[in-house]
Amino acid sequence: MSTEFRSSAADAFAPEERDHTPTSVNAESHFDPDGHYRLSPNVSLRPENFGALAYHFGNRRLSFLKTPELVRIVEDLCEYGSVREAVAAHDVPENQRGAYVGALASLADSEMIVRA
Repeated sequence: MSTEFRSSAADAFAPEERDHTPTSVNAESHFDPDGHYRLSPNVSLRPENFGALAYHFGNRRLSFLKTPELVRIVEDLCEYGSVREAVAAHDVPENQRGAYVGALASLADSEMIVRA
C-alpha cells in the first residue's frame, strides 16, 4: 500500500516486506499503532489515480500511497487517538487492517507521518 523510494537507493518495499525498525537516527521514533500520529508538516501529498505521491522535503524521500483509502487515512490521522482507531474508522475490512497498519508503520519509519 505504501512504497518508499530513498534518494540513496531506488529500491521499493511493499509493506509486508519492510522491516519496521526505525530508519532515523532517533531511537525514540519507534512506531506505535496505538499512538497518535499526523502527516508531517514537511510532507506534501500529490493526488494520483492510484492514491498519492508523498514527498518529504526534509529527508527527500518519496513514497507511494497505493490506495485512495490509505490517502484518506493519512489525511485524517490526526483526528483519531491512534493509528488503529483511524484504520477502523475508515471501514477497512478486518482482514486488511494489518496491511494498512504496516503501510502506516513504513510511513512513520520514513517520517512521512509523525507523532502528534
